[in-house]
Amino acid sequence: MSKLTVTNHNRNVTNLTYIYPVLSRRAGGLSIGINFNTNNACNWRCIYCQVPDLKLGAAPEIDLNLLAKELRLFLDDVLHGDFYDQMEVPEEQRVIKDIAIAGNGEPTSLANFDQAIQIIGDIANENGIFPKSHFVLITNGSLIHRKTVQKGLTILANFGGEIWFKMDSATNEGRGFVNNSAQTNEAILKNITLTSKICETKIQICLVDYQQRGFLESEKAGFLTFLAEIRTKTAIKNVTIYTLARPSHQPEAIDLKPMASEIMQNFALEIQELGFDAQAIA
Repeated sequence: MSKLTVTNHNRNVTNLTYIYPVLSRRAGGLSIGINFNTNNACNWRCIYCQVPDLKLGAAPEIDLNLLAKELRLFLDDVLHGDFYDQMEVPEEQRVIKDIAIAGNGEPTSLANFDQAIQIIGDIANENGIFPKSHFVLITNGSLIHRKTVQKGLTILANFGGEIWFKMDSATNEGRGFVNNSAQTNEAILKNITLTSKICETKIQICLVDYQQRGFLESEKAGFLTFLAEIRTKTAIKNVTIYTLARPSHQPEAIDLKPMASEIMQNFALEIQELGFDAQAIA
């Protein structure tokens, strides 16, 4: 095992198939990661993605029994074993902040997504993880139209969970470049409206500085216009802005660097003026 830090998100640090630990900047402590996309497949290709050998596709068939076994073993090690000592986790971060379904691709692409959510929630409850810790799904929101996904979101909500809805651009050009996605604002609005009706939903914006261009005015204007529309049509109140913490494994990596903290903080203030609770995490 290696020392666990906010910049070390090695999925193999515990030698488990589906479970990995993260010291999360956004969560502020230990995040127990769940990786359905063990084949490094995703339906998007974000230029800042740290997944090596990323490919286009969906999550493979999952071994639900192995998922359950690994989660039980890992929780036992964290709660009753020497996990924190082995990973040299600082005392102030020795708390489970959340169980986060994220991993190496879009998790909602899992065929039996709803069954996996139920298993994770049940085991977490068995171990007294909820409601002290959060149950989080990090998603690009592109597959919300699937019935198994909607059923899974309902189960997530029943466990008091929340959705972190990824939104890295509000223009077709920006989304095409940053996420390699052709999804439109109309489709995003439809999906995020649906998720917000099913489960608590928070918006996550990753800003990166490409070729030292900073935050383009056209991108900022697009965000503010679209977020204003979302504010009037949904009950969503929370927006988190963050940037690179680990190197990208995509071809654009050489031209990427973290967005300046001052730019992010100022953007958060402008979003607050729209009525959101917005914060920037450098």
